Amino acid sequence: MAQMEPNLDHDVSWFLLPSYWAKMVVALISFLCFANSYDGDFVFDDSEAIINNKDLRAETPLGDLWYHDFWGSKLSSNTSHKSYRPLTVLTFRINYLFAGGFYPVGFHVINIILHCTISVLMVDVFSILLGGLQFSNKGRRLNLAPKSSLLAALLFAVHPVHTECVAGIVGRADLLCALFFLLSFLGYCKAFKENKEGHTFSVFWVLVSVVLGAIAMLCKEQGITILGLNAVFDALVINKINLLELIRKLLYKDKSLENAGLLRKGLLFRITLLMCGGAGILYIRWRIMGTGPPAFTEVDNPASFADSLFVRAINYNYYYSLNAWLLLCPWWLCFDWSMGCIPLIKSVSDWRIIALAALWFCLIGLICQALCSEDSHKRRILTLGLGFLIIPFLPASNLFFRVGFVVAERVIYLPSIGYCILFTYGFSLLSKQAKKKKILAVAVLGILLINVMRCALRSSQWRSEEQLFRSALSVCPLNAKVHYNVGKNLADKGNQSAAIKYYREAVRLNPKYVHAMNNLGNILKERNELHEAEELLSLAVQIQPDFAAAWMNLGIVQNSLRRFEEAEQSYWTAIKHRKKYPDCYYNLGRLYADLNRHIDALNAWRNATVLKPEHSLAWNNMIILLDNTGNLAQAEAVGREALELIPNDHSLMFSLANVLGKSQKYKESEALFLKAIKANPNAASYHGNLAVLYHRWGNLDLAKKHYEVSLKLDPTAPGTKENYNLLRRKLEQLQKKGGA
Repeated sequence: MAQMEPNLDHDVSWFLLPSYWAKMVVALISFLCFANSYDGDFVFDDSEAIINNKDLRAETPLGDLWYHDFWGSKLSSNTSHKSYRPLTVLTFRINYLFAGGFYPVGFHVINIILHCTISVLMVDVFSILLGGLQFSNKGRRLNLAPKSSLLAALLFAVHPVHTECVAGIVGRADLLCALFFLLSFLGYCKAFKENKEGHTFSVFWVLVSVVLGAIAMLCKEQGITILGLNAVFDALVINKINLLELIRKLLYKDKSLENAGLLRKGLLFRITLLMCGGAGILYIRWRIMGTGPPAFTEVDNPASFADSLFVRAINYNYYYSLNAWLLLCPWWLCFDWSMGCIPLIKSVSDWRIIALAALWFCLIGLICQALCSEDSHKRRILTLGLGFLIIPFLPASNLFFRVGFVVAERVIYLPSIGYCILFTYGFSLLSKQAKKKKILAVAVLGILLINVMRCALRSSQWRSEEQLFRSALSVCPLNAKVHYNVGKNLADKGNQSAAIKYYREAVRLNPKYVHAMNNLGNILKERNELHEAEELLSLAVQIQPDFAAAWMNLGIVQNSLRRFEEAEQSYWTAIKHRKKYPDCYYNLGRLYADLNRHIDALNAWRNATVLKPEHSLAWNNMIILLDNTGNLAQAEAVGREALELIPNDHSLMFSLANVLGKSQKYKESEALFLKAIKANPNAASYHGNLAVLYHRWGNLDLAKKHYEVSLKLDPTAPGTKENYNLLRRKLEQLQKKGGA
């Protein structure tokens, strides 16, 4: 294959390394950037995609992965986001099985290894994109731009915008997609060989490339775009088509299109294979996914819900400029850019119009150079750079369908390939003009070093949710979700006062943020600020009538306010919107118990245990209610059933032991009490009730011992103190009789 005209490396003031050492350097530096994320926690979306995803469990049939979305929901569900990534979920499942549970280290290590592997592959990819495709007489591919390809691969390896993909476990979808994306491209390049007669190509390797593209798409949707890029590469590099000349011939209906390269070297045949393969892949995916659109809300992507076409268009373009800025200056990084983080542009008087004007000024300039330059080498590199920058970004552009985010750093992983091509080419042009090339090389080394430090800092922020969420406060202070997540993290750690502050700010920034209202209402309920809690929860269900959790919490508050009929109605509304809701049945049972509707209470708790067999509170309440109403035989049966399902629950042991004691099954009752105490030795009531058992049984010394332990743990327990005094009087009487 003919060498591309000039050699880019002639103009690059950069050190030259053998291919093996270049790849080792790239692997080592990419590893150093993200190594400190290896022992991070599961953070942000990891909870839904991994911890709460039933598709990772061994009991879920493997076949279900092909009919579920990335989050474990059925693709046919109205609430599904239609993100179809079964191969990524399969790798999570393998991680889970090998680790024997949800241990994040293994998940993080695989992500780091994947990024290092991709960065190493980039050396080969950039050598082709920047230096061209040429083979030796023995059929071995030559690296015509070793210095440029090393620089571009290093730029890719250390780009801070990649941190979300590497340090966030959910980012594995982008990493796997990129891996097979690059393998598809390299496979397509492998289809071409050079012999004495001219050019030939392998249909087998073209088909392998299509299959690898399909695998990339099964890891993440962006993967399908490699088929288009392979076609662009074929036209520009293999067939050396001049796009401007081709456009002119098409416009003037020139019959000499064959001379323009359309039919030379099997291009049309290969493009037909790529198109048929892509169409087949998309059709199969469409049949599996269904025709329904993804379920996104206005807070996910407010511009896409704007009524005005002008507002939608201008904001989409502004989002593109922000993505471009993140590639150019990846300093302000945020885990989430939704919910007011980027206010809508609603008029041309908004100063942010300058950003999208600058973007299009640069793009149009690059496109003109890519089409009109007399230097064919320049045309090809700029076109390939723009192609790799723009085409993989198209699925996230909102042009073909609505996406569920405003800006997402993870979707720039593949487009950054195009950025690295353009940066490296720009560096070569500057080196060509610069008199002091070493200063320019030192400046680029400085950029790489700053990026390495930024990657290390950013990956450390992804180690825990607290650091991640707090890091976003300075970047997106208007983002209600950021304040919500900080508040939730504080609430989970028991710092309710601080959590309230952040929840209130989230609601202030987004007055329709029902999840923030629900969580704030919950905290206020626990602090006995019932009237404000009721107002918030009522507003939440008014905004989102199918919000089952808010209906249940509203019922709990109404129950506490002794408005029982309203509480019952709220519970049933929650169950209407979420059929399988064991916690709601449990709270409904508590309401019925307060109203002395014992049969209804037992039925509600039974429903809770059917839906969630490990629901300890529901089992306990059933045992206690049956015990209190004198149904000891039934209470014993329920207790034994519960302990079979949850054998290590000390509260169930305690409740059943009480029932057995009242049934005069002292030996069995004693064994359960002792087992419960062993599991929870500091529970005063356990010792107190065991003492009562011994008291009834006549083991007075043991009764005295456990009364004293109970009172030591809880000196204020009135029943225990009274029983202990009775026992002491009885012992004194026995001593007097013995003395007499």
